[in-house]
Amino acid sequence: MSNSEQTLANQKPMNQKIENPLGYQPIWNLLIKFSVPATISCLINSIYNIVDQIFIGQGVGYLGNAATTVAFPLMTILLAFGTLIGAGSSAFAAIKLGEKKEHLAEKTLNNAFMFSIVISVIIVIIGLIFLEPILVLFGATENVMPYAMDYTSIVLLGSPFNMLAIALSNLARTDGNPRMSMYGMLIGAILNTILNPIYIFIFDWGVRGSAIATVTSQIISAIILTRYFVKDAKTPQHMRLKKKLMKPDAKLIRRFLTLGISSGITSCVACIMQIVMNRSLVYYGDQSEITGDVALSAMGIVMKIAMIIASFAIGVGIGAQPILGFNRGAEKYRRIRTTYTYAVLLATGSIFVGWLACQIFPSQIISIFGGESAEFTDFAIKCLRIYLFCIFCAGFQIVSTNYFQSTGQPLKASILSMLRQLLLLIPLILILPLFMGLNGILFSAPIADSTSALIVALFIIPEMKKLNRKIKEEDIRLQEAN
Repeated sequence: MSNSEQTLANQKPMNQKIENPLGYQPIWNLLIKFSVPATISCLINSIYNIVDQIFIGQGVGYLGNAATTVAFPLMTILLAFGTLIGAGSSAFAAIKLGEKKEHLAEKTLNNAFMFSIVISVIIVIIGLIFLEPILVLFGATENVMPYAMDYTSIVLLGSPFNMLAIALSNLARTDGNPRMSMYGMLIGAILNTILNPIYIFIFDWGVRGSAIATVTSQIISAIILTRYFVKDAKTPQHMRLKKKLMKPDAKLIRRFLTLGISSGITSCVACIMQIVMNRSLVYYGDQSEITGDVALSAMGIVMKIAMIIASFAIGVGIGAQPILGFNRGAEKYRRIRTTYTYAVLLATGSIFVGWLACQIFPSQIISIFGGESAEFTDFAIKCLRIYLFCIFCAGFQIVSTNYFQSTGQPLKASILSMLRQLLLLIPLILILPLFMGLNGILFSAPIADSTSALIVALFIIPEMKKLNRKIKEEDIRLQEAN
């Protein structure tokens, strides 16, 4: 960064008390401040599933793990709606705060709160009515179905609290309190880790115990985050929950859902991809030397590990969102460019460390989840190395998608959200196994990762050129003003 850029980055307004620090504090400090709690929150979301997988693997076996893999698409659907509402409302609220329209930002919070509750209740009703056919669609075999029914039915009942926690976690960051966002999720994760072994090993509740532990933890997280937004009016928050602002505003809901659609699409496409993969794993697994149940369980573990690694990049992308959104509203283009650049570097560096661990220590990582047979362990290690071979490309893709979402460009964000999984990965999962069998599923991911990174670059390069032009115009205006 040049001296002039540093001066602008550090420049504070005359009246700091009424100015949002997103508009004047140094970018790197802000990015770390928002990204670290956001990354921890993302890790916590992943840990909910990882903890279940570890304790179920140790206490129930690979069929229990396969059940969580089958349930994963449904949990992804819940995440899709949670992020659609949470990411969209937080991006919209951040822009409004940057435009100094605090009342509209607060109204966004209240509408997002009520909309999350309504949508989640509808999902619970539909999910419970059609649970068994849904699990069959998701790849449940005859052996896995009893475990999947027990686990999924309970997790589904807790989904309103899960969605509410996801949405409010996003909005707490935009409200300027990333630590509260982290604490709300962290306390739930710690509780989940404590309750899982108690319910599985001591109470002997099996997969039901793991599901009950997860739901209990999500309830606590939702309560903590809701309480933060109903604090006394004397607190220095920008947004609070108020009954009079919860009246549905269809136009407002439509506007923030438009901004959140790329995040929702990402999760929805992930759900479709998981369904296609599960069914392909069972089909081609039964045709190989291992069974479909073993392939399903092993890949389920690898997918959860991939979530952990990707959480670092997702956390950086989420952490950058309020900074990008606020400065987009305030038309501070130099700060937007600096935020994006730092976010890409931080996300890529973080995810590279996880990739390196998977390539060097695959057996040690897989052993955490138990191993009932040599063929299971061998296939899981093979999955880990091949499927995640190009995951280091994900940092650039995730931050770029969040950039377009945060700066009010939902169409580009939506296209990039669909790119890797819907347009590349799913077709590859369907085509490559025709020639390579079960191995084709494994090689589909590195091909999709590397190809999508190249395509994302075609979107972001002209965007950076446009941003540079606006920065030059901004510099000219500053020179004329001086």
